[in-house]
Amino acid sequence: MTQSTSPFNSMKLRLWRRRMSVSSPKMTIRTRTPWPTRILIVVLAVLAGAAAMWLYGDGGFAPVTPDDARAQLAHYREQLDKVTAERDQLSATANAAESQLNIERSAQKQLAAQVKSLEADNMRLKEDLAFFESLLPNATGPAGIAIRRLKIDQIAPNQLRYRLLIMQGGKGDRRFVGSLQLLVTTLHDGKSAMMTFPAVPADQDKFKLSFMHYQRVEGVLTLPEGAATKMVQARVLENGQVRAQQAANL
Repeated sequence: MTQSTSPFNSMKLRLWRRRMSVSSPKMTIRTRTPWPTRILIVVLAVLAGAAAMWLYGDGGFAPVTPDDARAQLAHYREQLDKVTAERDQLSATANAAESQLNIERSAQKQLAAQVKSLEADNMRLKEDLAFFESLLPNATGPAGIAIRRLKIDQIAPNQLRYRLLIMQGGKGDRRFVGSLQLLVTTLHDGKSAMMTFPAVPADQDKFKLSFMHYQRVEGVLTLPEGAATKMVQARVLENGQVRAQQAANL
C-alpha cells in the first residue's frame, strides 16, 4: 500500500513546485479608488471647466474679432507714421546742422588761406621796401644792373621757388632789355650736375627782362626726381653778356 502511493505523491510535489517557480503566470495587483475620491475628482473637473468657460466668455481672455484686429492695426500704423515723421524731422535737422558746419569749416579754411596769402604779400612788400630804402642813396650813382636779393625756397622734394629783384642804377633814362638765367647745382646718385634754366626755348619768355628802374621776377623750377639742390646762381644777361650775378646756397 505504501509503495503504490509513493509515485503519486512525488508527482503532486513536482506539480506544486512548478506552479511556485518563475515560469508560473504573473499576478497583477490593482488598487481600487474609493468612491468618495472619485466623486471629488469629478466635481473638481466640472468646476475647472466652468471657470475656463467664464474666463473665455466674460473674463480677460475674450476672443479677438476681425474688427478689433483692424482697429488695433490702424492704431499701430498711426503710431508708426508718427514715429517715422519725427525721425525724418530729426534727420533733416541733423543734416542741416552738418551742412552748416561744413560750410563754416570751408569758410574757415578759405579765411586761413587768405590770411596766409596776405601775410606772404606783406612780407614781400616789406622786402621790396627794404630794397628801395637801401637803394635810395644810389639813385644818382653810376648806372648799372644789380641783383639786390635772391631768395630760394624748397617747396617740394623736386621743386624750388625763386624770387629776386633786379634794379638799374643811375637816372634810369634807358630801358634795360635782357634775360634771366638760373644755374642749379644738384647732387643726384652721388654725382654733381648743373642744370640751366630756361632749359627749353618754350620757357624763354618767362625769363625775359624789360624795365626802366626795377623788375621783380619769381617762379618755380622743377628738378628730376631724387635730385638734391646744393646751390642756385642767378645771372642777368644782355646781348649774351653777363651784367649781374648772385648765388644762394640751400
